[in-house]
Amino acid sequence: MSAVRCLVLASASPRRRALLERLGVPFAVIPADVEEHLPTVAPRAERVARALARRKAVAVAAQVPPGTAVLAADTVVVLRGCILGKPADADEAAAMLRALRARQHRVITGVALAVGRRVRVTHAVTTVRMRAYGDDEIAASIAAGTPFDKAGAYAIQDPDFRPVASYRGCYCNVVGLPLAPVITLLREAGVAVPDVDPAALTPQCGACPLFAPVHAGAARHASH
Repeated sequence: MSAVRCLVLASASPRRRALLERLGVPFAVIPADVEEHLPTVAPRAERVARALARRKAVAVAAQVPPGTAVLAADTVVVLRGCILGKPADADEAAAMLRALRARQHRVITGVALAVGRRVRVTHAVTTVRMRAYGDDEIAASIAAGTPFDKAGAYAIQDPDFRPVASYRGCYCNVVGLPLAPVITLLREAGVAVPDVDPAALTPQCGACPLFAPVHAGAARHASH
């Protein structure tokens, strides 16, 4: 693999950009122009998220100079075997939020890193339970415009709606970019990621179960 000289984030998401900035790695942003066609039902939703992330990374990698690492991600919400992407309008957003209300679902983010023709792909899964919010709260969230660029029509970090009752797994995965597997992918590709206490990234990262393999990998690299 060629030496990595720079990093590109293939996403227009301000949330993914803000999370990646926490790693202290310089990067540019080139959004991927890829259609996100989601099947309504998918027995293996992980494959859908991984395939979309890979398509985004490959599309942008074809536009950048050699030695550029391109990071892409795609997040889907899975409720009882049905995939929920981003709502197209207010009615679809309301229907998604009503379907999720007081129920448990999975959030899956596929992450891909392309350097030249080499593409590494992984994913993270978080189990989320929503609280029993009211129809008036759904209407307020839609009026604020919050749902329309988010899979499942909600944001776990929304300070007003606060739709999530509990979650198990990676918090940043639900936001849109699981930092622990991103660090692993970057380091495997030769991108220098500074060592950092997970709790310094976000308050939730300190308890994230995905960071244990990252620490083990960093220790192996340091011993060589």
